[in-house]
Amino acid sequence: MFGIIRPCRHRLSERLQASWMAHLCGLCLALRDDHGQLARTATNYDGLIISVLVEAQADAGHTADGAGRRTAGPCPLRGMRTASVARGEGARLAAAVSLALASVKIRDHVEDQDGVFARRPVAVGARAVTRRWDRKSAGSASVVGFDTSVLLDAAARQGELERELPAGGSVLLVTEPTETATAAAFAHTAVLAGRPGNEAPLAEAGRLFGRLAHLLDAAEDQEADAASGAWNPLDATGTERAEAERLCRDAVHGIRLALRDVELADRALVHILLAHETERAVERVFGRPGHAACRVGHEPGAPSAGHPPHGQAHQGPTGSNPYQAPPRHEPDRTPPQGPGAPVPPWVPQGPGFTPPGAPPPNRRNLLAGCAAWALMGCTCQLLCCEHNHPFTGERREGFCARNECCDCGDCCDGCQCCGENAQCCNDCGCCDGCDGCDCGCDC
Repeated sequence: MFGIIRPCRHRLSERLQASWMAHLCGLCLALRDDHGQLARTATNYDGLIISVLVEAQADAGHTADGAGRRTAGPCPLRGMRTASVARGEGARLAAAVSLALASVKIRDHVEDQDGVFARRPVAVGARAVTRRWDRKSAGSASVVGFDTSVLLDAAARQGELERELPAGGSVLLVTEPTETATAAAFAHTAVLAGRPGNEAPLAEAGRLFGRLAHLLDAAEDQEADAASGAWNPLDATGTERAEAERLCRDAVHGIRLALRDVELADRALVHILLAHETERAVERVFGRPGHAACRVGHEPGAPSAGHPPHGQAHQGPTGSNPYQAPPRHEPDRTPPQGPGAPVPPWVPQGPGFTPPGAPPPNRRNLLAGCAAWALMGCTCQLLCCEHNHPFTGERREGFCARNECCDCGDCCDGCQCCGENAQCCNDCGCCDGCDGCDCGCDC
């Protein structure tokens, strides 16, 4: 999963999270159906924005579990659960674009002799895969009226620019091919959705998104490239990180301005992905001025990422706040005795805690526990889903939920894209996005 857009469940409402997963699974299944199982490795977070844009511009009737959705079978990455996934021209275009870009990425690794690609047998096999993916992506894209040659030509031009770049040249000369490719892909979503008036603003948003992706990738890899001697656009052009950050923040602002001119049937998910998550991507790479870039790893007792608005505490199954340390026991307080006795508020409660007098959970022996652990691990239940512990039988959240495996901050946190007023909620769907906006608006 490569990409700069990485939303998590703390910043999406239940509806938007379901929609995000529908597009992610739809992209993966479209790659499988059109190009084979190996092509599913090209699934990426940025590519599914194409599918999101097509659906967001379509009429509401097209997306209501009808023509725009289908029920997919069980999948290990969903804990062997079925799901409603995106289908149609948007998913096919996203698959074709993702496959073409993955082909370009592999070809770059082969040319640069990165890692295992430096070995001749691997390089030969990788080149064969890229040629096959080029043909496949061109064929499936032509079905929806898109010409992937603009992507492949941009990739070829990228190499020429890097080789012929004069010393001290502008870094924007290097990002131009990426900008051109993403602009074409974004603009074609308006063609598929039947909204020709959206082509120009979406092309502008795509151009700036391509610039942002290229610069963030260069900034992330700058130290590693310097250590390995690889070519990096920031070092090659003498661009300071402060200047690269300025260009990235200008690109985010430009994307927000372009989105205001795009006519969308459902704006919430598009705005969160392209207006809010792009800014978080910049903060992830360059840091957040005047603020901590991430609230994960906070002090004991401090509010966690994804906290409820207006100071309300998350409540566990028994009414406790799992984000706060349990209160200390006073010397004169004695825990209640016997099964069924009421549990006073000072006694720690929550998932994984067995009240006094309660029978212990069912425990498996070593062999049965290892077998259950292997099964649950292979179906991703240990990572993604709430589950019974394979050995103790206790009900637990998945690893990702317990360890806050994301870079969450406040959901709206200032909402600078549309102003700290009610217009913020109306335009970007912050209230829908975080189930309670704390950006200062009157929701």
